[in-house]
Amino acid sequence: MHICYIISAPYPPEEGIGNYVYNLSKKLIEKGHKVTIITRGSWNKTQREVIDGVEVIKVRFIPLYPFYIHLHGIFVNKIFRSIESRIDIVHFHSPLPPFVKTSLPLITTLHTPMLVDYRYVKLTSFYSILSKISARFVSYSLELKLLQTSDRVTTVSGSIAQELKKYYMDTNKIFIIGNGVDEKLFVPAQNDIENKNKYIMYAGRIDREKGLFDLIECAKSICNQRPDVLFLLAGSGPDFDPLKKKAKKLGLQDKFIFLGQVGRDQLVRLYQNSTVFAFPSYHEGIPTVLLEAMACGLPIIATNVRGNRDLIIPGKNGILVPPRSPKEIADAILKLLDDDNMRKELGKNARKTIEEKFTWDIVYTKILHCYESLNKIK
Repeated sequence: MHICYIISAPYPPEEGIGNYVYNLSKKLIEKGHKVTIITRGSWNKTQREVIDGVEVIKVRFIPLYPFYIHLHGIFVNKIFRSIESRIDIVHFHSPLPPFVKTSLPLITTLHTPMLVDYRYVKLTSFYSILSKISARFVSYSLELKLLQTSDRVTTVSGSIAQELKKYYMDTNKIFIIGNGVDEKLFVPAQNDIENKNKYIMYAGRIDREKGLFDLIECAKSICNQRPDVLFLLAGSGPDFDPLKKKAKKLGLQDKFIFLGQVGRDQLVRLYQNSTVFAFPSYHEGIPTVLLEAMACGLPIIATNVRGNRDLIIPGKNGILVPPRSPKEIADAILKLLDDDNMRKELGKNARKTIEEKFTWDIVYTKILHCYESLNKIK
């Protein structure tokens, strides 16, 4: 089978959706299938290369807001017509992949619905105002067309599937596939690591919507009671500098270590050396970093929002707290720091959750079933 993925994320991947497509493509190649990925390239030319056995076509992308989606679609359709005869299935990944006109079977994976998530955009700048208007009046209509045209729609969580049923379509063409993690790479530390400090880790985008200002707000009371605590923040994003300034303003500059973007091997070591993983985000799909932390056997404290609650069973493999609640985050962190047995039990069960539900082999089996359910496959 030859699958063509059409995405708008960077490739090779940097985070999120790109990682999802990368890992799924690797598994498909391993099982004897062929994969072509069409994604955004530079503004002046289209480039072709082979990455880990996957044909990657980076199509011209001119960032002329708000017309970039339509312009990019023109270039993508031209390229797609040249390869269409050797493709069996076209698989789009949101957000905002360009649509292609074809009679081939179409599948869309909705990682997060635009209609729902535009509500979370805060009007803090001219760009955020444009983003909200674009999401409501441009992106949503394009997403709706894509979903209605697709023969199958897959989601990464049950929560997103429920929102789809509410806003878009009947249930018959929705498949819940889930997200995956490399459980052979992201593993618990082989031996108990004794550190003089207790490390509270966050990984992901450094953005206000990830609840990181709440994490800084609660850190003062934590550090007053536990001077051995340090906070590790791995990632980059628009609020990297404002967050550092906030930590300094509260006198916590020595308690927060801002690591920036880190490589995969370093990320594994950070998980393995950390005591607790804190994830205070305001909204999510299925967060990859949460899966990685769970695979490494870390006890989780996460906010009770869509995505997080698809993974965390309170008291079994983690703790859920209300979003925007610094005090409850602090209480949960202190509770875990004071209870070694609870930390170990939550971490052990977190790893078990990954092994039973969220490996790439499991995702592959589900997506293959979805592909094979299409009776229009050539």
